This record gives sequence, C-alpha cells and structure tokens, in this order.
Amino acid sequence: MATQLADAKNLLADLMARYRSQVDYLAIRLEEAEGTDILLRGNRIETLSEGISIGGQVRACYKGGWGFASFNRLSSLKDRIEEAIAAARLVGDEETLLAPVGAIQDVRQLPLTGTDPRQIPLVQKKALCSHYADILRSVDARIATTSVRYGDSAQRIILATSDGTMIEQSWVDLEMRFAATARNGETVQTGRETTGSRKAYEDLEQLDQQVQSAAQRAVDALVLPPVKGNTYTVVIDPILSGLFVHEAFGHLSEADMIYENPDLMEVMTVGRRFGPRDLQIFDGAAPEGHRGSYFYDDEGVPATTTQLIQDGILSGRLHSRETAGKLGETPTGNARCLSYHFPPIVRMTNTWIARGSTPVGRLFDGIEEGVYARNWLGGMTNGEMFTFAAGEAWMIRNGKLAEPVRDVNLSGNVFTTLADIEAIGDDFYWDESGGCGKGGQSGLPVGCGGPSLRIRDVVVGGEAE
Repeated sequence: MATQLADAKNLLADLMARYRSQVDYLAIRLEEAEGTDILLRGNRIETLSEGISIGGQVRACYKGGWGFASFNRLSSLKDRIEEAIAAARLVGDEETLLAPVGAIQDVRQLPLTGTDPRQIPLVQKKALCSHYADILRSVDARIATTSVRYGDSAQRIILATSDGTMIEQSWVDLEMRFAATARNGETVQTGRETTGSRKAYEDLEQLDQQVQSAAQRAVDALVLPPVKGNTYTVVIDPILSGLFVHEAFGHLSEADMIYENPDLMEVMTVGRRFGPRDLQIFDGAAPEGHRGSYFYDDEGVPATTTQLIQDGILSGRLHSRETAGKLGETPTGNARCLSYHFPPIVRMTNTWIARGSTPVGRLFDGIEEGVYARNWLGGMTNGEMFTFAAGEAWMIRNGKLAEPVRDVNLSGNVFTTLADIEAIGDDFYWDESGGCGKGGQSGLPVGCGGPSLRIRDVVVGGEAE
C-alpha cells in the first residue's frame, strides 16, 4: 500500500462519491502495519517474528444504526462497503446523531528523534533482549523465572469520510517489558519494569539499570515483612499517580461508558466537585512526543487537550463524534481503534494530573503512621472501585520513611479517593509504558503522568492484624 497511496486515495474518493448518498455517514480506513515481536522466557525464545499486514475497515451509519466490515484485500473493498451499508440500513431505526466536524485534507507523520526500528536488523533486536535477560538472571541465584518482551510497530493510515475528509497519518511505536520472579521456599516475589517510546529505537537501549532494578526488587522483597493491613494515609509516587488517573478515573470519563449507564451519568455530572481546589486532570493527544499522541483520531477529528477536572470540579469528558452528538457536546478527538480489525471507540490518549505546589519532602509531614508506595506490579478496576499493587513500599513513621514492606495493595472508590487527596506534589513524571485495554482492543499505546500525591484513609491490604 505504501507505494500505491495516490492510487488508493483516488479509489477511496471514487467509492465515496458512489456510495455516500446511501447512508448518513460513511468512513473507509486503510492501514499498513509493519512490526516486530520478540518474547524470551528464561533461556527460551517463545516468539521471534517480523510481519507486515495490510487491510482496512468500512463503517456506515444509517438512522443511528451502524454497519462494520473489515478486509485484507483491497480488491474486496467494494463488496465490504456494500455489506456495511446493508447492515446499517438493516438495524437503523432512529436518528443519526454525529457531532459535526470540518472536512480535512492532510498528510502528517509523527516525527522520530532517532533511529527508526525498521532500520535495525532482527538479530540485533533479539541480542538486546538476550542482554537484558542475562541481566535479570545475573542479579541473584534466587531468580527463578524471567521474561523479556520487545515490540515495535509502524502504522500508516488513510482515512476517507463522507464529510469530505481525506487524511494520511503515520507513526512508529516501541515497547519493552521486563519481569523477574524470585523464590525462597514458598515465598515468591516479582519485579516488573515497562518502557515505551514513539521517538527512537535508542530509547530502548541503555536500560541496564532499570532492568537490574526490577530483578533486585524481587529479591529484596523475599525478606521484607508484609505490610499490616489497615487504613492509612498514603503517599504515592508519580508512576502510581499516572496509573491511578488512567485506570480509576480516566475510563469513567469516556463518554460511551457514561451515556450507556444512567447511574454513572448521574454521578459524572459536569459541575460536580470531586476533589480539592488544586486538582487539575487532563487528557489529550495534542501534547507532542508521548505514546498517546497523534494529529487526528480514527474519525478524522483533530487532536485536542480536554480538561476533565478543573479546580477539583468535573469539567469535561472524552468523546467520539457519536457520543458528542448524543450528549450535545463537542468532539474531543478520542475515537481510536487498535487496528483495522476493530471499529473506533472512545479511548484515552495521554492522561495526567497537573503538577501541584507541595514540595515532595513535605508530603510526609505529620503522618504518624502511613505508607509510601512507588511503581506498580498490577491492578484492576471494576466501575468506580480499584485495586493496585505497588512495586515498592515503605512505612512512614512520624513524618519519615521507615522500614520497607511488601505485598502492598491499595484499594478504594475513585470518587472517595479523589476527595481524600490532601496534597499534590510539585514533581511530575510521564510514564510511557501504558498499553490500554477496552472492548477487546488491548495494548493501545497511551501515556500517563502526574505528581506525587498524599491521600488519607486508603485501604491497604497485606497481612491482617
């Protein structure tokens, strides 16, 4: 497809002119993707592959009903258009409500600051993975299992819509994940690190210290005492803040979650106070250089920055054209799909809590007994409830860091937790390790960011008293 872009655009324009009158809305998205996937477990190579995929999707809307078809042969495009149109006309029985956007004609490429991973031989990428696997195993004899995963993907998209939009957009994404599990008798502990970039292959090199740290944390945790389960004032680092704002709050800001759930709609009322006056939360693909950054979403809406919480008050939400139309709001450029196999749905991009004014060292002041948690091991959310496992943790005693502890799980209700934020640190960190999952589309690149936070009355699970 890369050598036939002009012909492809002409074909899309011709087909759009032919079929657009049969439905209220028609979109055709062509995609070329080229990528590498490597997975090492211990000394074994489980995955070592390079591949190219070419395909596309058609979306049609008629009287509020949607038809969708995907394909991997351009010669079948006409048939897929007719299938999508037939499906939309079969199910549509209401009104098509899509927020209006202007027609755009553009060609954009997210710039690289260094080497394109497509210029690096597969053998060199595999050697990098083996190097990191050796580091994980070398930390301690108690390291029982290790894994290293490498992935890169270069995507080129052409989007044509019945509104007159014709956009070509391309980018490169890279990610590495490391894990080491240490065992001492029946005690098992794991350390993880993940990193990603949309800038350069070099960003995945020189990670020796980060990789070693993952394995060392697993080993060190073997002899640490479990935290005593209780309700504590907790200080979390920027990585956990980014995870919290994405997983616990960001998904609730996605408008398809809201308009399909009347109870959540009532809770997520714009103008309602959720946190302290110095709490500011944003999402947007417009900030450059992050893994959730782009110029246009998969409906051709320009990237924006949306303030979700302003001065502690809910001020916005994330939209596709359909959710914006149904709620009478403005599209935010948050309709994204993982690949041509899936339709665009409302997704986060880069989500962050703005830097506060409290010096980080002062966040511990006055805490007689609390917990300081850093990094993450995993987590889950269920509606407004969340549970996150910290990668490292220490007790706080009399305003000072004290002994390290393990098995620290933080849980609670996101709305209560936002209201319980006592102080927002003056630090900030962007975590580019995110791969978001929703609606069967897992691994969508996102960015998360935030400062350190001090939160009262957090339920910390560990060893019961």
